Amino acid sequence: MYKKLPNLILGFHGCNREVYNKVINEGEPLKASLNSYDWLGNGIYFWEQNYQRAFEWAFNRYGKDAAVIGAAIDLGNCLNLTDSAGASVLREGYELLKFRCEASSVELPKNRKSAKTKDVLLRDLDCAVIQQIHDYNTINNLPKFDSVRGIFTEGDPVYEGSEFLEKTHVQICICNPNCIKGYFTPISRNDEFDLP
Repeated sequence: MYKKLPNLILGFHGCNREVYNKVINEGEPLKASLNSYDWLGNGIYFWEQNYQRAFEWAFNRYGKDAAVIGAAIDLGNCLNLTDSAGASVLREGYELLKFRCEASSVELPKNRKSAKTKDVLLRDLDCAVIQQIHDYNTINNLPKFDSVRGIFTEGDPVYEGSEFLEKTHVQICICNPNCIKGYFTPISRNDEFDLP
């Protein structure tokens, strides 16, 4: 009863200039990511309220061809992993996936560290668990999740002894593209004025 998140959020999608032009100038929608290692399952990914992180990701991948698309998003029926209620849904999804893998004599997927960093960036297990939750809801005619939202700790400590990490962020995965109410070009700050 209390899980619907109010209002629209701003999401930022890191991409290259070609994708940016297709979406912003030609009106094409962003395409869903379908990788087996995606952190929050299949869908369209955004950094919540975090233009800088989206740009850093795009720049590390595309260099001078980096671009960022902004979006106004209604999370709809959100599998919100930023609160404790999401943990029980994940646990049930894991048990279903584990049972399915054992019954089919298939190895359970594993999360893996990236070759470039110490962070666990390849989330095959997490992705499979979330996809199992979506499949279960679909098969059983339960309400589908329109989005998935999670907090990810990543990077080095902000200062010695800190548990705050430099690249910690909230990631949004949009499963239902109708949650995206519009795309926009982020603008630069006007330094003549304070931020409200």
